Amino acid sequence: MAEILRHPGADAAAPAPTLPQNVEAEAALLGAMMLDNRLVEDVQLRLRADHFFEPLHGRIYDAILRMTDRNMVANPVTLRPLFEADEAMKEVGGPAYLAQLTGSGAAIIGARDFAQQIYDLALLRSLVSVGREMVEVALDTSEDIVPLEQIERAETELYKVAEQGGGEGKVKAFAEASTIALRTVEKALQSGGHLSGITTGLDSLNSKIGGMHPSDLMILAGRPGMGKTSLATNIAFSAAQRWLRDQEDGIEPEKSAGAATAFFSLEMSADQLATRVLAEQSGISSESLRMGKLSTSEFHKLARAAAELQTLPLYIDDTPGLTIAALRARARRLKRQKGIGLVVVDYLQLLSGTGRGGNDNRVQEISEISRGLKQLAKELDVPVLALSQLSRAVEQREDKRPQLSDLRESGSIEQDADMVWFVFRQDYYLQMKKPDESHPDFPAWQEEMQRMWGLAEVIVAKQRHGSTGRVRLKFDSQVTKFSDLADDQYPADMGE
Repeated sequence: MAEILRHPGADAAAPAPTLPQNVEAEAALLGAMMLDNRLVEDVQLRLRADHFFEPLHGRIYDAILRMTDRNMVANPVTLRPLFEADEAMKEVGGPAYLAQLTGSGAAIIGARDFAQQIYDLALLRSLVSVGREMVEVALDTSEDIVPLEQIERAETELYKVAEQGGGEGKVKAFAEASTIALRTVEKALQSGGHLSGITTGLDSLNSKIGGMHPSDLMILAGRPGMGKTSLATNIAFSAAQRWLRDQEDGIEPEKSAGAATAFFSLEMSADQLATRVLAEQSGISSESLRMGKLSTSEFHKLARAAAELQTLPLYIDDTPGLTIAALRARARRLKRQKGIGLVVVDYLQLLSGTGRGGNDNRVQEISEISRGLKQLAKELDVPVLALSQLSRAVEQREDKRPQLSDLRESGSIEQDADMVWFVFRQDYYLQMKKPDESHPDFPAWQEEMQRMWGLAEVIVAKQRHGSTGRVRLKFDSQVTKFSDLADDQYPADMGE
């Protein structure tokens, strides 16, 4: 490997570079910890046993942690029985080596600095390892190689290195946490009293959930034909449009109710999604746009809508067959480059896992994906809206409204989600039951269809931050647009 990393013209006899290390600092830290077990509290959140370059030191460190965790004193005497048979310990003189480590009491003063250096050097070794693997894989042309996949894999590995030991910075004093909570309340107050997160573009839904909040995983589920992709597209567009408008109005980014949005579309192409947005904004049906059935005035209206959307911070990734690792890598990149504040995934079941669990366990794979999406929301501190399929059990019931038990393939989706929404349209099922016009039931069916046509519900089936219930909406299938609906326009028998 050293020959690969050296310049082609380098002397073949040149020694391989030494990995970053400081064994003396490791020894000094262990000695200090055995002299004063209270130091364990300061270093254990950051340091792990595998951060030590010398494996024996790592085992001693692990033994100290285990003993102090059991409220036992960890010193050379109590640790001695654990290392009587350790071969590496015998090579350095046996368990007496433990007493040698405590020889310099001055090490206690610099213990925290030693721990920091050990951690930093471990990160550098991890970087070296990632770099070597990148070189080896890039030079291996024995199999079909996709360079972009290699880049995404390398990016994921580098991010893992950056994530190591990050837990020590996550503890917040109550004063800090309460300040953040007050800012959220202030934002809701300024918005009119119902929006503390990112807007969905629908006042009735905002009122129910308070907007979409950072680090939340929201699942939007529905049977085929219910319009879940349309609703997700509406929400993504509304959040991006609000962000653009707030910027133009001089509103500070952290006070904006909008967000630059990343839309990962694993089912539809980017141009299909763009067609939906254009149809919604121009008021021209998607079918007319696809088939080119436009009048001159409609085309001018479409051109104006397209021009207005040129600067919209909505980024569409329509790469098919993404793994959860690749999606997270791409989302992190968009966060870094574009400052995205909302991630939409259409849809969860089209993602694939790492494959470590075997191809025969789809439930385990879906669990990995839903857990990965929740981790992504927390990592980037943005809301993640993931669409999901429902099982066919819905179709077997008289009442077709979905339930949490209908989430397909894994209960972990419900467990990992902070909110679960179901989109439901009664007119879809009525259309399927249409009798022949000569049938005696046709007038009754027609009357009911007129009452239900274009009406929709978003059922908030789970919400960590508030109550569950139904939100009434209007759906225009011609332009695939959901909009708010006044209460007096909604049939009483479809209320909560």
